[in-house]
Amino acid sequence: MTEPAYPPTPVGDTVDVLHGEPIPDPYRWLENGEAPETRSWTERQNALTESYLAARPARETIRRRLEELLAIGAVGVPAPVHGRYFYQRRDGRQNQPVLYVRDGVYGDDRVLVDPNTLDAGGTIALDWYYPSEDGRLLAYGLSEGGSEQSTLHLLDADTGRLLADRIPRTRSADLAWLPDGSGFYYTRYPDPGDVPQGEEHYHRSIFFHRIGSDPAADGLVYRPTRKEYWPGVSLSPDGRWLLISVARTFNETDLYLRDRLAGGPLVPVAEGLAASFDGEVAHGRLFLRTNLEAPTYRLYVVDPERPDRAAWREIIAPRSDAVLDGARVAGSHLAVDYLERASSRFRLTDLDGRLVREVALPTLGSLFGVGSEWNGREVFYGFSSYTVPPSVYRIDLESGEQTLWRRVEADIDPGRFEVEQVSIVSKDGTPVSMFLVYRKGLERTGDNPVYLTAYGGFNISMTPAFSRSLLLWVERGGLIAVPNIRGGGEYGERWHQDGMLGKKQNSFDDFIAAAEWLLARGYTRPERLAAAGGSNGGLLMGAVLTQRPELFGAVVVQVPLLDMLRYHRFLIARLWIPEYGSPDEPEQFAWLRAYSPYHHVRDGTRYPAVLLATAESDTRVDPMHARKMAARLQAASASGRPVLLRLESRAGHGAGKPLSKVLDELTDTWTFVFSEVGVEV
Repeated sequence: MTEPAYPPTPVGDTVDVLHGEPIPDPYRWLENGEAPETRSWTERQNALTESYLAARPARETIRRRLEELLAIGAVGVPAPVHGRYFYQRRDGRQNQPVLYVRDGVYGDDRVLVDPNTLDAGGTIALDWYYPSEDGRLLAYGLSEGGSEQSTLHLLDADTGRLLADRIPRTRSADLAWLPDGSGFYYTRYPDPGDVPQGEEHYHRSIFFHRIGSDPAADGLVYRPTRKEYWPGVSLSPDGRWLLISVARTFNETDLYLRDRLAGGPLVPVAEGLAASFDGEVAHGRLFLRTNLEAPTYRLYVVDPERPDRAAWREIIAPRSDAVLDGARVAGSHLAVDYLERASSRFRLTDLDGRLVREVALPTLGSLFGVGSEWNGREVFYGFSSYTVPPSVYRIDLESGEQTLWRRVEADIDPGRFEVEQVSIVSKDGTPVSMFLVYRKGLERTGDNPVYLTAYGGFNISMTPAFSRSLLLWVERGGLIAVPNIRGGGEYGERWHQDGMLGKKQNSFDDFIAAAEWLLARGYTRPERLAAAGGSNGGLLMGAVLTQRPELFGAVVVQVPLLDMLRYHRFLIARLWIPEYGSPDEPEQFAWLRAYSPYHHVRDGTRYPAVLLATAESDTRVDPMHARKMAARLQAASASGRPVLLRLESRAGHGAGKPLSKVLDELTDTWTFVFSEVGVEV
C-alpha cells in the first residue's frame, strides 16, 4: 500500500536545555491549537485521513454493522430514594442516555432529563445527578461539546419544573443534600479572574448553596491548601456529620469530619498518610475503606465522635487473593464487591462485616454499579461481560430473592464466544493475567488477527465489560487480548505503584510481554497484530510503538499523552504529576526522558501503521500531543505505512460523546485496523 502524501510540515529549531541535556523540539509550533498555521495544518491532516479511510473497500460494511451494534442500548443502576428510582437509559440510536424516574420499584418510568432534546447534534451531555434525600428535587450537571465543564441545574422531580438556580463550573461535582432538601454542599471551580490565568482547572473547593439564593453568595466551606488537591463531600442521612475527603494524589487521601449540629471544627480522621481513604457515615458510624498497611484494602468502622486511629475497629480484613473494590451501606447490610483475578465477586455482610451470603453472578464479568439506601430493604447491582450486555439485578434483603430488574436487549448469543484467562510472564518475571475473547472454535493458525489493548495507570482496572464495537472484531474471526498490566488496580495498590513514577516502564514491559506471548504461542504474527489504547493507554501505545515497533502491524493511539517533558504545562495535567513525576525535578526528569514517546521517535525506523486520534474540546489531555507525534512520525518512518491524524471537532476526552460521533470515530478506527492488518469484511 502506498504511503500517503503528507501535508508539508515546517520543522522548527527549538531546543530546550533540561537539567543540562539539550532537548530538540522541532514541532513546538504545533502546541498552539488556536494559531492559524496550526489550524490549517490540522485541517489538511484531517482531510488526508478522511480521504485515505474513505478509499478502504470495507468502510461502508463496517459502518453498517457498527450502526447495528451501537443501537444496542445502555442502562444504569438505579439510585433508590424514598420509594423512587432514578436511573439512566439509552435506547436504540439516541445520542445521549436519558434520565428517568420510576415511582415504585416496578412502576412506570417518567423522563426527567433528556439531553437529546437540548441540542440537535447531541453534543449536550448529562454529566452527573444527585436526587435529594426525599426524592423530590434533583441536582444535575450539563456540559457541551465533550468539555465536561458542567453547569448545575435544579429540577422538581414531582412536576418536572426547572428551578431558577444555575451554578457554572461544577465539573465532576460532588454534592450532598441536607435532609430537608433546603440546600446542599457541592464542589465547584473558581470564577474567571479569581485565580491566575492558566489555573482555572485547579482550585476545586466546597461551597454551600441554599435553594433559591444567589450562587455568587454561596459560602465557602472548604478550600484545599494546594490548588491541585481534589476535595469531595458527603453528609450523614441525619445531616449531622459532614465528611470531606481530599485527594492529594491518586493514592493518598485525607479525610475530615465536622459535627454540624455542634458547630465544631473539621476534625481529621486520616491526614498526611501514604494511603487512600473513602467512607460513608450511616447508622451513626463511619464505614472506612483504606489501603493503609493493606494493599488490597480493608474496612474499618469508626465512631464519628472518637475518630482517632486508635479507636478504629476492623470489620473486613484484607485478603491476599482479592481486592476489596467497594463497600456501601444497604439497610442492615453492607454490599461488598471484590476483584478476584480481575473479575468481580459480590457478597452481602451484616454491619459488622460478617458474611450473610455470596451473590452468584451470571458468569465471569464485572459489576458496573451498586444502588442502595442506608435504611433500605433492597440492593441493585449492574453486571456485564465481554459478550453479556448490561443487566441490572435487584436483591430483596428480607427474602434474599434476586430478580432481573432491567436488561439491555440484544441479539447476541454469548454461547458463540469464548472468554479465557491466561497468565503471561513479564520481563522481570512478574506474572500478568490476560483475558482472551474469540469466536468459539477459533483455530490457532499463527495468522489470526489480534487486537491487543490495555490501560495500566491511575489504579484503574480493566475488567471483563461489554463492548459493542469489539463484537465487530470477534464476529469477523478476530481475537481480543486484554492484559491486566501494572499501574492498574486489578491487584491492589502495590500493583498500581509498580507501574507509576520511576516504575512506569513495568507497564510497557507487561504489554510487550503480552504481544510476545501471542506471537510465541502461535496466535498471530506482527503484521496481523493491532494494538490500541486511550489516554494513559495512549501513552502506553506511544511507548510500545517507539520501543518495539517491529511487534505490531497497526497501532491506534487515542487522546494520548506523548510529550512527557512538557505534559504538565497543559490543561489539568499538573494533577498527574503524582502518577508520572515532574520533568522539573532532575530524578523524575530522568524517568520521563527514558520513555517519553515523542522524544524516542528515530529517523529511518520502520514504524507500523499509526492512527493518532484526538479531540478539539478535550479538557484533560491537550491535542498538542497527537499533533506533534503525528508530525514527528510522518517525518521519521521508513516503512511506507500510513501515519494518520484524526482530530474530532466538538468532542472531548470521551465522556458525553454523542452516539453519532461515536459511530464516526469507531468507523474510522475499525476501518483503519481492518485495513492495516488485512482483515476482510
